[in-house]
Amino acid sequence: MTRGGESGNDDAARAAKTTETTDDTGSEAEPTPPRRRRRRWLWISLGSLTALLLLTGTAVGLAYWRTDQALSSIERIPDALPTVPEASQPPRTEGDALVYLLAGVDDDQADGWQAGAARSDTMMLLQIPADRRSAWLVSLPRDTWTEIPGHGEAKLNAAYSWGGPSLMVETIQNLTGVRIDHLALIDWSGFREFTDAVGGVTIDGEHLDGREALAYVRERKSLPEGDLDRTRRQQNFLRSLLNETLSTGILTDPRRLNGLLNTVGDVISVDDRLSNGDLRSLAWDLRGIRGSDVHYMNAPVTGSAMIEGQSVVLLDDEAAAPLWEAIRTDSMPAFAASGAAPPELGPTVR
Repeated sequence: MTRGGESGNDDAARAAKTTETTDDTGSEAEPTPPRRRRRRWLWISLGSLTALLLLTGTAVGLAYWRTDQALSSIERIPDALPTVPEASQPPRTEGDALVYLLAGVDDDQADGWQAGAARSDTMMLLQIPADRRSAWLVSLPRDTWTEIPGHGEAKLNAAYSWGGPSLMVETIQNLTGVRIDHLALIDWSGFREFTDAVGGVTIDGEHLDGREALAYVRERKSLPEGDLDRTRRQQNFLRSLLNETLSTGILTDPRRLNGLLNTVGDVISVDDRLSNGDLRSLAWDLRGIRGSDVHYMNAPVTGSAMIEGQSVVLLDDEAAAPLWEAIRTDSMPAFAASGAAPPELGPTVR
């Protein structure tokens, strides 16, 4: 205390003395020490702030570069959307709402379609409202009996086999009257690595790694309702994966996020009209979405039947009509609240 007080008094005395001993020009005989210290700390503070900003800018730049690198690893599918005349296609969804077709394919067909080589085993319409506050996922059974342009009536999944992504999109547009803005092909095999990157998923109280999750979403024959139960399982898996990703801090952990980004290109391919900027903007718009904001349902069906020696699923056109209308008019929340929507799939599936 005494030394501190003496130092403070000495500083004051020196400051007073310096003020009194100036030459005729008004310049000080010697610099004032307190000002020198203030200047030194000012420059140190500015230097530290500059360094912090540079480091932050570098981190942001690195994150941007890493994300762009991951998005560039996503294969673009040429001519994935129908090229039929505009007048022959359904009107686009109202406002800024978007509709994606998510189609799951077996083996390595996401790397390139070959006629007759494979069929799509999953088809889901993903509707993203203009306000970007929710998302609505509606599964179409792959065994749905429908008209496939140029081929007559057949199971819905045959469209991909016969004409690739564009014929599949055109068929679903004709079936639902919903305009599809973009297509994403899901490679379920790639989800094995993706699932492991997030540390596995918990489904029906059981923790599954990537291999186990892949078997879960592919199983069909042992399930009571076959393909319908499989679509429920696939949606349940996606729900669990989304919740795991959003709730465990992966997106804020650089190491785990990097591992996740490394697998993106192995999981999905998208149409060639979808740029990195489009994907980045969509991700930013959906930054507030949580698992509870994503809703899952199946298109309504009347049941199954045997047609031309095949077990097929029949859509309930009357019950489905207001669902497709709600997607087209960007009114899914109101439609769901009205009680007319198909029941949402719960977290427990056979």
